[in-house]
Amino acid sequence: MKSLTINASQRESVGKKATKALRNAGQVPCVIYGGDTIVHFAAPEIAFKNLVYTPDVHTVVIALDNGQKINAILQDIQFHPVTDKILHIDFVEIFDDKPITMEIPFKTTGNSRGVRAGGVLRFNLRRIKVKGLASKLPDVIEGDITELKIGNKLYVTDVASEDYTILHPDNTVICQVKTSRNAVADTDDEEEEEAAAAEA
Repeated sequence: MKSLTINASQRESVGKKATKALRNAGQVPCVIYGGDTIVHFAAPEIAFKNLVYTPDVHTVVIALDNGQKINAILQDIQFHPVTDKILHIDFVEIFDDKPITMEIPFKTTGNSRGVRAGGVLRFNLRRIKVKGLASKLPDVIEGDITELKIGNKLYVTDVASEDYTILHPDNTVICQVKTSRNAVADTDDEEEEEAAAAEA
């Protein structure tokens, strides 16, 4: 999984007055949980652009001004209800030997037979919630939809891996091919050949 580095300053004052002063200076107050101690820090809002405003997922290296570096993942983010400015970010520290829970983007591969026949691909999930070691989690989970006919579904069990545990029920549908007004009979070449032979 990709990693981003954010240069930050550790902060000692965590009251409302100090937090307001940080935001007025263009800084985002943040906190890291999960380690031996809770770490409070701040960084310029622009430093989070490639972490927040992207469909990709990343682990993060928080490089503090005291020389300390902490590996973490984004846990929660608060935006201003009117301006959409980032108000606060929570991170969770990650370790090489402890699994983490993340939502990984899903991407299809192949060209569905049902879509070629006029059907429409509908998504139930755009991200899949998984648990595993950070070093083994992928940037994206891919699912082959080539053989999906109209009415067929792709389930989370179809994209299972030994590298992570999927945290959805086995019958959870990722996507499905639904019929449309333009759909035609979705039969394969062998079925067509058998039908032609039977008529001859």
